Amino acid sequence: MSLRSDLQTMGLPDVLQWIAAGRKTGTLHIERASVKKRIIVREGNIFSSWSNDPRESLGQFLIRLGLVSEEQLFKALLAQEEQNKLIGSILIADGILTEYDLKRALKLKAEETFYDLFLWPSGQFEFREGEVPPDIRITYETPVTPVILEGIRRVDEWQRIKEVFPNMETSFLPTDNDTASLAEAEKRALALAAEGHTIAQISLEIRCSEFETAALLFDLHTRGFLKVDETRAVETPSDPVGAIHALLAIAEDRLREKRFDAARKAYEDVLSLDRLNQNAKKGLIATLEARHKEKTLTTVPQDGVPVLASDMAALTTEKLDPQEGFVLSRVNGEWDVQSILKLCPMGEEATLLIFARLLERGLIRLQ
Repeated sequence: MSLRSDLQTMGLPDVLQWIAAGRKTGTLHIERASVKKRIIVREGNIFSSWSNDPRESLGQFLIRLGLVSEEQLFKALLAQEEQNKLIGSILIADGILTEYDLKRALKLKAEETFYDLFLWPSGQFEFREGEVPPDIRITYETPVTPVILEGIRRVDEWQRIKEVFPNMETSFLPTDNDTASLAEAEKRALALAAEGHTIAQISLEIRCSEFETAALLFDLHTRGFLKVDETRAVETPSDPVGAIHALLAIAEDRLREKRFDAARKAYEDVLSLDRLNQNAKKGLIATLEARHKEKTLTTVPQDGVPVLASDMAALTTEKLDPQEGFVLSRVNGEWDVQSILKLCPMGEEATLLIFARLLERGLIRLQ
């Protein structure tokens, strides 16, 4: 028996409970925009998971846990292309990774793949009974009930966090509290926050989901180690008409800057306030057309080595989104474009478009 609907009509907890009650075996396909995930279940238990989100790749989790460096991952990825072996087995054979650490990373990867689904505001799903991929390499069998409870806990915590942190562009100011007792991960996040990084930027740097990053910073905020930078925080306006005009202006600016994802998001935010707004509808069409033109006309040679076209002092005055800043920070004059693509938590296409924007804006050049 198959089941198909959307998450607004039937929430994920209800879907999982239906699977558990019927002791179903099959695959739950869930999609939102370009992100696709699959949850494989066996006799009502979650058995494995898969995601096309590059932030949920094994390599990113290994870096996040401090088990490999970017250099080590890069070399292993090159070896993988030549040897056609699993990345984990290559790292173990090279003595970089132990089997225990690999299993720990795989477990964390599987958990985050389906816990993240509870925070999706919308999406389409289809359960295909009896469909079990024959080549499952990563298994994580667990009952549904604890997964639902943890997912609901995260939703509740996310609501509390959003009451203090207005959005992912929230930045912080450090306090004078002694940080000696903090864990290394907390010190790392605190150092990035002290440098003026936003939640979105910190999320990329520490390779954690936006929820995990916000939760970590929220805990540090609660314990008095940092405070929200009110001078930079974006507050939600109480005037919806004014909010619509402001969002349209932001969308137009981002479109001129060729930051298509940011433009699309701003236009969609307008439609969430006024679903019939014609300016937003036209803007979405213009954004899609501009993105298509950019992809068609812009080519970035992957064997080119990017170098900074100006010093860091000049770059600090540029308006960069978190993804652009992340890519720019990996430009060292030695790695070629292809190397940096392998290390970025964004998808290849998104990263190539970022390179194209940085080239067009004169922030880097290729040699």
